[in-house]
Amino acid sequence: MLIGVPAETAAGERRVAVTPETAKKLKAQGHTVRLQSGAGLAASAPDAAYEAVGAEITDAAGALHCDLVLKVRAPSEAEIAQMKPAATLVGMLNPFDAEGLQRLATAGLTGYALEAAPRTTRAQSMDVLSSQANIAGYKAVMVAANAYQRFFPMLMTAAGTVKAARVVILGVGVAGLQAIATAKRLGAVIEASDVRPSVKEQVESLGAKFIDVPFETAEEKEAAEGVGGYARPMPPSWLERQKLEVAKRVAQADVVITTALIPGRAAPTLVTEDMVKAMKPGSVLVDLAAGKGPGGVGGNCPLTVADQTVVQHGVTLIGETNLAGLVAADASSLYARNVLDFLKLIITKEGALHQDLNDDIVAACLMTHAGEVKRK
Repeated sequence: MLIGVPAETAAGERRVAVTPETAKKLKAQGHTVRLQSGAGLAASAPDAAYEAVGAEITDAAGALHCDLVLKVRAPSEAEIAQMKPAATLVGMLNPFDAEGLQRLATAGLTGYALEAAPRTTRAQSMDVLSSQANIAGYKAVMVAANAYQRFFPMLMTAAGTVKAARVVILGVGVAGLQAIATAKRLGAVIEASDVRPSVKEQVESLGAKFIDVPFETAEEKEAAEGVGGYARPMPPSWLERQKLEVAKRVAQADVVITTALIPGRAAPTLVTEDMVKAMKPGSVLVDLAAGKGPGGVGGNCPLTVADQTVVQHGVTLIGETNLAGLVAADASSLYARNVLDFLKLIITKEGALHQDLNDDIVAACLMTHAGEVKRK
C-alpha cells in the first residue's frame, strides 16, 4: 500500500506522524512510505534517517496523493484538495469539529480520529490523548520553571537558605500526574486537587499532598467511593467546599498548573480572576486548557490568552496550546507508535485496507466514510 506522510501545516506544529522507527516497520510489512521532504526535521528526524530505512522522499502533493495518509492534525482545505477521492486518513481529526469532518466527508475521505478511541485496556497502545497529555504535563512544569524567577528546590547556600517552590496542580488525570512527578523531581513542594477524591492515593504515591475536603454527608462519601471502580460526580455541597480549599492553596502557591479538559465542552473555570489577584507577585500559572474556555476564550482561568504569555495582576499566565509539540521528538515517537498499532486494525495481513465495524476501536474512531459523517 502507498502510505503518505505530509509535513504538518498547522501553526507551531512540530510533530510528525511517522518516525524512522515506524517507517522501517511499515516498510517491512511491504508498504511504500512517501514522506514529504522536511516533515520530520522539527522532530529531530531528517530526511536521511527516513531514506536509510527505505522511505521515499517526495513533495507535499506526493505525500498527500496516497491511498493512506497519516497526519498529526486534521488537514487544511488546501491539503484535502490534493488527496485522492476515497483515500483513508488517520490522525487527530477532532471528533467535535463538525465543519472539519464535513469537509472530509464531502471530499469522499474515510477519516479515523484517534482521539475517539475508547479508554479500554485493549486500546491503551493507541491512546494518543494519554501519550500526548503525559508529555504536556511534563513540559508544563518545565515551562513554569523557566518562567518562575526563583528556584524550584530548597537550596542551602553560604548566602542563606532558599525555600522550595510551592506548586499546586489542579486536575489529576494523565497530564496532572506527570506534572506532579516532574515537579517532585525538581524539588518542589506539591499539592494537588481533583473533583474525584478517589485519586488521593495516586497523588500521594507520587509525593504530593492531596487537597482533602472532608465528607459531611453519607451521599458525599458514597459518591467518592464510586461504583464498579468508576468515580461518580460529587455533590454540589462538596464541590463548593473544595473550591474554597483550592482558593486558599492557590493564594499561597508559587506555581499553579491547571489541566482540566472536557472533550466537546468548554473547559471548567478552576482559577477565577479574584484568585489570580490573590496570588503572590511573580507567581506563574500554566493553563493546559488555554483557548478552550467558554466561547473559546480563556481556559481553566478566564485571564489566559491562547498561545500567549501575559502578566495579569503580577502573575505570569502561560497559554501554550501545544505543549506536547514543544517536545516534538519524543511526542512524535509516542504518537507514531500509537498510529502504527491502530493501523493493525484497519490493514489486513495482505496489506489491504479493511474496515471492521464490529471492532469497537475501529467503530469509535471512524468519523467519515462514503461521503457521510459517521460521528454525530
